[in-house]
Amino acid sequence: MEPIPYGTDPFQFGELTVPSDGGLHPVVIVIHGGFWRAKYDLEYMRPVCESFAGAGLAVWNLEYRRIGNSGGGWPGTLNDVAAGAGYVASMAERFQLDLSRVIAIGHSAGGHLAFWLAAQKTLLTAAVSLAGVVDLRRAWELKLSNAAVADLLGGSPEDVPDRYDFASPIEQLPFGIPQKLFHGTIDDAVPIEISKRYVQVAQLRGDNVQLISLQGAGHFDVLDPCTKEFGLVRDAVVNLSCFKKL
Repeated sequence: MEPIPYGTDPFQFGELTVPSDGGLHPVVIVIHGGFWRAKYDLEYMRPVCESFAGAGLAVWNLEYRRIGNSGGGWPGTLNDVAAGAGYVASMAERFQLDLSRVIAIGHSAGGHLAFWLAAQKTLLTAAVSLAGVVDLRRAWELKLSNAAVADLLGGSPEDVPDRYDFASPIEQLPFGIPQKLFHGTIDDAVPIEISKRYVQVAQLRGDNVQLISLQGAGHFDVLDPCTKEFGLVRDAVVNLSCFKKL
């Protein structure tokens, strides 16, 4: 699988997997987590991508600049995700990608980035969070991963309130597209309370949103194609891929 660049930086690339059968394919933009830090990359999401491709979906496994990379953090990380997602349109004709059916899915910090992308109201028809950090102010209050949110945005909510308003998905609701959040009840990296509060706010603001609580599941159980938890994720993504952008 050859990386496809969407920019000039070494970390501005993605890995595209397209099913072998003909016709237009729905697209799943996959965004890895790791609390936005450079030591984590897209490699650990490859089994997830292979499973989605096996279900007939084109998969764009997105890399981006992270904290510790030159240009990563604020605002480079967000800019890269927006540019990488937008590059799908440039590949559509060559690889038979259906731009009317584009889903973003992300794990942990990648869940934050997938839902932030949904807030931009561009090409997405649905978004899926896997234990996502979808409320940055609450994540900062909980000091998740040694206050990684402050490292991403360059300060606390008091220091840079406008950045939290812009970058935190919960602040940008409603999105106007279906959203599903999968979260393990014993997740000790990103507590399920973050997803629960997000869903409450999203529903109050009129969005089509659902929380799937995974009893007894931890932070990574949603990523193993052999688990029942991931089976639920795969089924949800396949179902969401049937909905076209109006």
